[in-house]
Amino acid sequence: MSGPLDTHPRLSAVPLFPLPNVVLFPRAVLPLHVFEERYKAMTSDALDSNGQIAMALLKPGWEKNYYARPAIEPVVCVGKILTHERLADGKYNFLLQGTMRAKVAREHVSGDLAYRTAELIPLEETPVMEIDLGGEREKLISLFGEDELGQTSVGRQFAQMLSSPLATADIADLLAFNFLEDLELKQLLLADTDVRHRVGRTVRALEDLVPMLLPSNRGGGSSPSMN
Repeated sequence: MSGPLDTHPRLSAVPLFPLPNVVLFPRAVLPLHVFEERYKAMTSDALDSNGQIAMALLKPGWEKNYYARPAIEPVVCVGKILTHERLADGKYNFLLQGTMRAKVAREHVSGDLAYRTAELIPLEETPVMEIDLGGEREKLISLFGEDELGQTSVGRQFAQMLSSPLATADIADLLAFNFLEDLELKQLLLADTDVRHRVGRTVRALEDLVPMLLPSNRGGGSSPSMN
């Protein structure tokens, strides 16, 4: 009988990288430093294969079972290694770019691997036309056109992005990754397949956050990194 992954064979056994404080989004680039033996093996195997690794958020209580199989959120972001550096001691530095939202169908249980792998199913999103997100895009343009925020390095980058043909939904994902700190909210946004609802929620969260992003309210600190 045909399975749901017949058209996505590359997602039949994707390495899982569970972390307690990271939610990756499609298009976003995450710098990672890998030092645990199991994740050094995972990185090496991924580089020998298709470079795919799925970032998963650990559920609360993970500390009790970190070196085994602590519970993870069921929606993950599949990423692809862009560049990597293998250090003399076998550790790795690499950049992982998110490529798609996916749901864990089942984890594989195998004593042959030190790290976790899972069968993943790409999430199907509710179709939306760019014109239907015009109001949300105008709000974002207004946010990053503010005198203070628009003069920051990251503000200028997003202002330029908003003047490009890049889809509003993609920009919203990048904004959520770079600016939002509430892990629960970020995980909800990752799992939300209603694009219009997701973008609207991201915009509202950013509107609430803007006063804290302004240089005058941040003690002269540096802007968030675009990675």
